[in-house]
Amino acid sequence: MAANPEHDELEITIAPMNRRHLKSVVRIEGEVYPRPWSTSLFLSELALSASRAYYVALLGEHVVGYAGLMMSEDDGHVTTIAVDPDWQRQKIATRLMLVLAREAVRRGATSLTLEVRVANKGAQAMYRRFGFLPVGLRRNYYQETNEDALVMWADDVDTPGYRRRLNAVEASVPAATLLLDDDAPA
Repeated sequence: MAANPEHDELEITIAPMNRRHLKSVVRIEGEVYPRPWSTSLFLSELALSASRAYYVALLGEHVVGYAGLMMSEDDGHVTTIAVDPDWQRQKIATRLMLVLAREAVRRGATSLTLEVRVANKGAQAMYRRFGFLPVGLRRNYYQETNEDALVMWADDVDTPGYRRRLNAVEASVPAATLLLDDDAPA
């Protein structure tokens, strides 16, 4: 979707994902991935809150994106990130990545990692803004489409330099991002 001037000033709320978001999350999942995660898989991920963090991006009351993080000692792994096709290219994924990166650091991460389709140059460009660099290739990682995954890694995410990077990325988002904590109503 091309950038729409009326979308330039979107006020997005980022909130912890919960059960009531899953119908919308699974709908988006089915629209953007050839082999989508099921509701039960999302439920099992949400149950692992000690090592996982999942968030939704809300436009008003509508879920327009979501993202997940898995912690393993001092490594944070981006498990998923997706935006409703009608709302892509509006910096919603950027906002979600900001929240994931900050949550990973809050939980003690010193590095972040992820896999991304080799053909997904737009996502790779966004990840580079967050300091991710390619470190390897996983052949046929996306078996349903016979696509390779580029493994990307960001080191030293617990440093003042990385905080400055996140602040610069956040400053590039044209409108407010509100962050609800676990206790706030969504």
